[in-house]
Amino acid sequence: MNTRTLFTTLLILISAFVKAQTLTGTIVSETQEPLPYVNVIVNTQEGNLIKAAITNEQGIFKIQDLSPNTYNLVVSFVGYTTVKKIITITSTSLELPLIQMQLSSEILDNVTIVAQKSIIKVEPDKTVFNVSATIGSTGNNGLEVLRKAPGVRLDNGNNVIVEGKTGVLIYIDGRQSFLQGDDLTSYLQSLQADTIESIEIITQPSARFDAAGNAGIINIILKREKGLGTRGSISSTVTMGDYLRTNNTVSLTSRLKKWNVYGTYSNYLGRSTSFIDLFRIQGNTIFDSKTDSELDGFSNNIRFGADHYLNKKSTIGGVITANLNDTESTSNSRTPIINRTTRVIDSILSAPNSTDNNTTNLGLNFNYRYKDTTGTIFSTDIDYGRYTRDRLNNQPNFYVSPSGEVLNENITLQNTPIHIDIYAAKADYQQNLGKGTFETGVKVSKVRTDNTFDFFNTINGENILNLDRSNQFIYDEKIYAAYTKYNFGIGKWKFQGGLRLETTDSDGDLITKTATNDQSVSQIYTDIFPSAGLTYTANRNNSFALTYSRRIQRPNYQDLNPFEYQINELSFRRGNPFLQPQYTNNLKLAHTYKYTLTTSFSYSYVSDFFAQVTEAIDNTRNFLSTRNVANQEVYNVSVSYPFKVNNWWRVYANIYGSYNRFIATDDAFISTSQKTFGFYAQNTIRLPKDVKIEVSGWFSSPSIWGGTYKTESLGSLNLAAQKSWKQWTGKISVNDVLYTTPWNGTTQFGDLFIDGRGGSDSRNVNFHIRYSFGNSDVKKARKRKGGLEDEKERIGR
Repeated sequence: MNTRTLFTTLLILISAFVKAQTLTGTIVSETQEPLPYVNVIVNTQEGNLIKAAITNEQGIFKIQDLSPNTYNLVVSFVGYTTVKKIITITSTSLELPLIQMQLSSEILDNVTIVAQKSIIKVEPDKTVFNVSATIGSTGNNGLEVLRKAPGVRLDNGNNVIVEGKTGVLIYIDGRQSFLQGDDLTSYLQSLQADTIESIEIITQPSARFDAAGNAGIINIILKREKGLGTRGSISSTVTMGDYLRTNNTVSLTSRLKKWNVYGTYSNYLGRSTSFIDLFRIQGNTIFDSKTDSELDGFSNNIRFGADHYLNKKSTIGGVITANLNDTESTSNSRTPIINRTTRVIDSILSAPNSTDNNTTNLGLNFNYRYKDTTGTIFSTDIDYGRYTRDRLNNQPNFYVSPSGEVLNENITLQNTPIHIDIYAAKADYQQNLGKGTFETGVKVSKVRTDNTFDFFNTINGENILNLDRSNQFIYDEKIYAAYTKYNFGIGKWKFQGGLRLETTDSDGDLITKTATNDQSVSQIYTDIFPSAGLTYTANRNNSFALTYSRRIQRPNYQDLNPFEYQINELSFRRGNPFLQPQYTNNLKLAHTYKYTLTTSFSYSYVSDFFAQVTEAIDNTRNFLSTRNVANQEVYNVSVSYPFKVNNWWRVYANIYGSYNRFIATDDAFISTSQKTFGFYAQNTIRLPKDVKIEVSGWFSSPSIWGGTYKTESLGSLNLAAQKSWKQWTGKISVNDVLYTTPWNGTTQFGDLFIDGRGGSDSRNVNFHIRYSFGNSDVKKARKRKGGLEDEKERIGR
């Protein structure tokens, strides 16, 4: 034994008589995600091992019985750069500041080992789909990428379905989207995939989140750059369908020591086509409608934000977002009206309609965040949102005989502006308490929506306001919320439980020139929303999670408007002032094997399920309304597995099966059930010279859409090839190669039956190019979770 070793040994023996202390810390990735099973080594300054440990699922390590001294701390993990620190243990225990590890790329014996993100990462409270890890997403828009996320599918109306349920909320960087329906579709189409870092699927949100959304939350995380300096990118995608259309994006991030400034501009410009055929039987009449539509749109998205680091503990920031959407649509509809008994065509309705639609969606967020080394976190958000929509719909209707003679004409015009203001403020507090973490918070929000429906009869080229068919609906709503939550762990077990209280106070007034029933809509109700989760880590390869939550889905504001307005000559929409919220109880059991193979089973019970139903008015006309029609049960099984066949071939597969059962509470609604099976699969093949090829596709067996439509099977096969060189990336892809995306379905409500089919120019070719510039080491900007949450999703279509 040499002198140095002998001296070190004596020093350790002497310090053993001094009170031993505890060393704790948390290790995260460069994206601030906890890293489990990281090696943590404590050595003497001479390199002799003192203690070793690994982090748990939260990235936390704890080393006890350390004598006061100065040590070398070594943190290592496969695929990450090793972190080395000198630490000093005194007479008190030591909690280290957050340790962040960076992905590494090392060359060993002429073999390059490059750490890569997995496509799917399963965490206790969410599933993360890393969009940047799949080449097939490059050049796609946000809507196309969303379909690829595990457990997510889109129905024939581009509505998002998660684990067999509709009613999911869409968040952007932790802040709920302002948009819905066609406006949300336009926004997602203008959002390029290479601006998206990941998609979080949160099926069982904790009490910290708003209780809205019976299918949970999808949070789209936009990319942020890393390191000090300035970095940006420019990208463009050209799509060749029936017409040309393009997506373009410019993003820039600049990080200084005290400031982080970032901005993104993206747009969508071009024309798309769609069709819908509806074979309707109503009484003794058959309506065989075929409609071809074209949508010419220009959508602009602007996002600008800044963070100022006051000190190591406090940060203030602000975010400004704007979505400007200008679309013009035309549709040509031809509807033979047939006598059901004789099968003779009585007349033909020709309706060449056109719509001009302009929307402006503005959002302002101001935030403050405090975080210290003891685990105390305090944050506040103040938000304001302004949504306006101007829509002008021209509806000429011409009835002609089978020989072409004009029998009658009815030309109308509808001007339907909407103005919505949303105010929200929230505060959240978190601190370590006992062996766990305690959280609490409050939120208040106010919404005012002003909907105007002006109906004009066009006579001899002059538009004359029809007061009997015009109205104004003003709706005010306030929601007050508070929550509390506690997390703790004992050995291999971890538990989190929370309770959220929400009170809703709403008042709606219908203003018309003629007296109608139900001109006032007022409701006050208070609900409690519990949530809980239990996880068990059996060993390094197997973990289990059991979660529960109660959710609410409130009606869209426009669905409460009791007035009736015209969609086309034969169809009308009528609001329902007595529409009640629907409530969902979710229970989910999940198993994860080796952090890759995830199997989950979930059960949901939805009470007062509301659906858009079509009812007959007389022998020819029908109206659409939203009604509480049933209770719903959903059983869902999902298996997700990303794996590597070899060094050049990677596969990701997601398979699901669900059983939907609707138990009618409305006599006109027919109880129904449906078993649905589906999958998404993706093969990525690496070739020499940075070339990648991807073959992907999805399939959905017969399912139920909106509780009323039974739809047939549909799917898509997609091909892509990508080449990267220096700061450039190029890609070509072919989508829906076999043209199997169009839908077919049937519905019946009361005596009315519809057999429908529809689709778009989903078979297309994409050409994408991207150029990155600037410093390659720019730190990620903070992702704010603002206060505009539940309110935004419920803006009417």
